[in-house]
Amino acid sequence: MSIRYLALELYRLEKDLEALRKRLASASLEERAELDQQIKQLTAERDRQRAMLEAKKEPPPYRRSFR
Repeated sequence: MSIRYLALELYRLEKDLEALRKRLASASLEERAELDQQIKQLTAERDRQRAMLEAKKEPPPYRRSFR
C-alpha cells in the first residue's frame, strides 16, 4: 500500500468517527450501545491504519545514520 492511500484511508476513518460521535450525543439509549460498539471498531481500525502509516514513514534501518 502506498503512503497516500493509507493517509486517505486514515482521513476517512477520522471523519467517520467524528460523525458517529456526533450521532452518539443525540442518540437514544438503544442506539447508544450499537454506536459505542461501532466507535470501538472504527477506533481500532484507525489505530491500526495509523500504525501502518507511521511504519511506512520510518526510514529503512540500512539508511539510518549512526550520529
